[in-house]
Amino acid sequence: MDKYIPVVVIKELDEVDKILPALKASGINCAEITFRTECAVEAIKTACQKYPDMNIGAGTVINAEQCKTALAAGAKFVVSPGLSVSVANVCKEKNIPYYPGCVTPTEIMQVLELGITTVKFFPANIYGDLAALKALSAPFPQVRFIPTGGVDRGNIEEFLAFDKVVAIGGSFFVKEALEKK
Repeated sequence: MDKYIPVVVIKELDEVDKILPALKASGINCAEITFRTECAVEAIKTACQKYPDMNIGAGTVINAEQCKTALAAGAKFVVSPGLSVSVANVCKEKNIPYYPGCVTPTEIMQVLELGITTVKFFPANIYGDLAALKALSAPFPQVRFIPTGGVDRGNIEEFLAFDKVVAIGGSFFVKEALEKK
């Protein structure tokens, strides 16, 4: 798994060729392209075709139909803001990593029943930041987290120092990469 998972919102298809090379130049070889825009499917497809060495995933996937569409476009992983059992089932059937958003013990117990042990912790800043992750790790030592939302350069190292954090998600990676260009 990539250590950094940039959350990428593509509003115009030509942004793929602007954002992905900037991420690569910054040493980031991953992009979670969100399903928040009209051109999301085409952006995932284009990204997978033009940048086959990058780990391109689909984000903000909230139902099985979107998931199937994203996988058909070439997504190598799927992320949701919350848990969708139907998305989990599609990903399991296709052997694709699925990272659902989970912030409560009940949600974590649900994903564990589905065989999922790595979850997106979103929005991290609203649901207790690192203190919450540490508290949740006590009863769920097998769970790994991808905190997203409210993580930035000011606190990223704190999160990464915690052994239950496997990656950091965030849109700030895109902003930084484009500013370096």
